[in-house]
Amino acid sequence: MKIAVKKVSYPYIEFTSKIAGGSPRIKGTRITVRTIAGYYQMGMSVDEILTSLSHLTSSQVHSALAYYFDHQEEIDKDIAESSNEGYWKKQVQIHPKLGITK
Repeated sequence: MKIAVKKVSYPYIEFTSKIAGGSPRIKGTRITVRTIAGYYQMGMSVDEILTSLSHLTSSQVHSALAYYFDHQEEIDKDIAESSNEGYWKKQVQIHPKLGITK
């Protein structure tokens, strides 16, 4: 017996390597799924997220949350990394004109 695997489409989510490090984000914006998921994890409702990010539509936020729920482990790892102070200190680049070295 063959089981058909349905590919899930997220019409408002896109990936671009040069924007947000290739993280999934809302199409046409720099708002990542990680951002929407973070707001959701803080207890914000979709309406509250829309109030904070008023340029987004309800469909965009719901699509980001659907992507999050389908890829929760990956996004939660991304959230943990992005809130790790040590991780961000390693990402800091020294400005060459300041003559400061790591």
